[in-house]
Amino acid sequence: MTSELQFVNSSYIRFFSQVGINDIQLVGGKNASLGEMYQSLVPQGVPVPNGFAITSDAYNVILKENDLLEPLHSILDALDVENTQALQKSGAKIRSLIYNAGLPKSLYDEMVMAYRTLTDSLGENFSLAVRSSATAEDLPTASFAGQQDSYLNISGIDDYIDACKQCFASLFNDRAIHYRAEQGFDHFDVSLSVGVQLMVRSDLASSGVMFTVDTESGFEDLILVTGAYGLGENVVQGAIEPDEFYVHKPTFKKGFRNVLKRHLGSKKIKMIYASDAKNGDESHECIENVTTPLEQQQVFCISDQEVMRLAEYAIKIEDYYSKHAGVNRPMDIEWAKDGITGEIMIVQARPETVVSQKSGGFLKQYSLQENRPEALVKGRAVGSRVASGKARVIESAEFLHEFQEGEVLVADMTTPDWEPIMKKAAALVTNRGGRTCHAAIIARELGIPAVVGTEKATDLIKNGAALTVSCVEGDEGRVYDEILQFTETEIDIGDLTLPKTKIKMNLGNPEQAFIVNKIPNEGVGLARMEFIISNSIKVHPQALLNPHQVTDTAVQKQITEITAGYESGREFFIDKLSEGIASIAAGFYPKEVVLRLSDFKTNEYATLIGGDVFEEDEENPMLGFRGAARYNDAQYKESFALECEAVKHVRENLGLENVVIMIPFCRTVEEAALVIDNLAMNGLKRGENGLKVFMMVELPSNVLLMDEFSEYFDGFSIGTNDLTQLVLGVDRDSHKVAFEYDERNAAVKKMVKMAIDGAQRNNKPIGICGQAPSDYPEFAAFLVKEGVSSMSLNPDSVLDTIPIVLEAEEEITLSNKVLSFFSKVG
Repeated sequence: MTSELQFVNSSYIRFFSQVGINDIQLVGGKNASLGEMYQSLVPQGVPVPNGFAITSDAYNVILKENDLLEPLHSILDALDVENTQALQKSGAKIRSLIYNAGLPKSLYDEMVMAYRTLTDSLGENFSLAVRSSATAEDLPTASFAGQQDSYLNISGIDDYIDACKQCFASLFNDRAIHYRAEQGFDHFDVSLSVGVQLMVRSDLASSGVMFTVDTESGFEDLILVTGAYGLGENVVQGAIEPDEFYVHKPTFKKGFRNVLKRHLGSKKIKMIYASDAKNGDESHECIENVTTPLEQQQVFCISDQEVMRLAEYAIKIEDYYSKHAGVNRPMDIEWAKDGITGEIMIVQARPETVVSQKSGGFLKQYSLQENRPEALVKGRAVGSRVASGKARVIESAEFLHEFQEGEVLVADMTTPDWEPIMKKAAALVTNRGGRTCHAAIIARELGIPAVVGTEKATDLIKNGAALTVSCVEGDEGRVYDEILQFTETEIDIGDLTLPKTKIKMNLGNPEQAFIVNKIPNEGVGLARMEFIISNSIKVHPQALLNPHQVTDTAVQKQITEITAGYESGREFFIDKLSEGIASIAAGFYPKEVVLRLSDFKTNEYATLIGGDVFEEDEENPMLGFRGAARYNDAQYKESFALECEAVKHVRENLGLENVVIMIPFCRTVEEAALVIDNLAMNGLKRGENGLKVFMMVELPSNVLLMDEFSEYFDGFSIGTNDLTQLVLGVDRDSHKVAFEYDERNAAVKKMVKMAIDGAQRNNKPIGICGQAPSDYPEFAAFLVKEGVSSMSLNPDSVLDTIPIVLEAEEEITLSNKVLSFFSKVG
């Protein structure tokens, strides 16, 4: 059996069963990790292909017996690594010296014996992967991964020996030389081991990378799985846009086995063994990229069940390494699916070294000017920043020396060879790649924005053009062909005391959830469903349910393109809406997330694709067909059922029971009773599985009949925006009377006080989710004094409002002490 393979008296060979995480200096980080997993995690059900390591002693004896130390020193000691052309010339010369060096006989004999021992145990029709493993690699604080070379589909002694020599030489790849110099590592303190491992036939299936932390925000409750068809090099190198899957760790550990959200990548090419496409030998040179068949591009490369299996492996790996380290240790893991056996294997694991190393004491927030033009190109956003600069389009590595510091690097894709110039860039833009590609990883490490997978950046962007690269507009990164104004704010979130009044957040964009959750909070007081619908779904729900009623051919085409890959418009709506809700709920889990059901007005619904077919013109949409009245309408009940189905999926299938439903614009008690019944008919019964239903307090009738409404709702949230308009009779969008709109008006404040008193009288929590406390400190203080349960604020207002709330609470405490004193004296 392969698990029993080992060399007892070898000077240069260690099988995976003979090495572990403490052997980095002997076999490098990659091989040490493989050995550790093979010994400790395979018994736990994590499959790892067997293999062996050629130790760093082998590398050192090659240098010594070929007298290479002196010539290497003479080249490196005088090298300026910032001189790109000198770096390329010196690197090539060093690699040639090492590759052409002779292998000592004792080393050669052991390498051959190890090869034969492993391959004899594998039977027929096998191939090997030969990978470099540096002794400074995979450290928790330095990202050495990818600095050296790997060779795939190796078969035969000659190809195996050649691949090992190439690996030894790759310790002095240009990017490795530059990176060591930049990180302060002495070139001669680092050695190289070679890992030789059974090759998983992912060329016939799929492969990818997964992280046990969100690579954008550093949120540690997520697993990000990326994958594509064919060998994994394309995903690692960023040559394609892969599929992406998110899994929520806390609910997964509770037994919920569902994908939180997913993104279908284009996966336009896949890497395969050329011998499968051509008749010929199977040397490592016979690997090629071919066009992925269209039917594969349009579906996910692995099933949800396989994502769950990978998530299980990822959690076991992270738990094991965290226990060994004594601290939480997010991991970067490579996986491959064998197209013959169907088995999914773990082929590498290393500590994640970028987002997990960032300090949590400060949070940077960027905002871009509102009146901005149409983006020139769009892609996947990496990071949460904005940058601007002149474009430098680099077609190939021979033009790297032209790059100037502060420019925006625009390329088809990047490789580790490009890292010396990438650190000088203001931002990165690539045609190809996904969130875990090389460009994305380096951008995060450097703290600069990147937009990857644009497909046509190098065609549309011209050298010298003034660009703004924005990654603050959600999941989609955008590149504008002009310099736009933006602001950067650094927020200190360390050691902040929270008040007794619960401070929550207003949130609509699910992509922000994993970032703004770092701001001290007690959950989400208002999650806006309509933001998810307008940004992720874009199509009117009735147009999705009844596409035959849409007669405009251009609109029909839009709907078809948007819903591609889904069996029906219904499935598309539920899937996209549930992913958006789940992202917000997971970001704040287990804190309460109050989700307001859709609160579009008719004119807003009409702007959705296909919406004009189903919406009537109203003279005053604010007072028209919206909120509870729409949910209870017979013609709209199928669309309302879609919203309910999405919420039910999030709570029951994903296990995110922290979601609370909130009903907006409920005019009468009779409407309240009916909407509660309709929720129950759609599988959302109040009280079942802990489900709470809140109501927005935004009409005078809500305040005046608070006792009656309390029979149907578990809590309330005051919406000062609409309440102010209805109390004062002011349309704040009318320039003639908008000046009269003011939440601080005595009538509005009296109505708010009555609402708080009514909720307290019925022992119901009542918060506020309107704009007023964010805009007016004195209004926030007023709310505290009246005893409001919580304030839900815009994220950028939280840290400014907390001191005001604390001060108001202190005044109340002091006042109560004074009253108590005088009452005792009296």
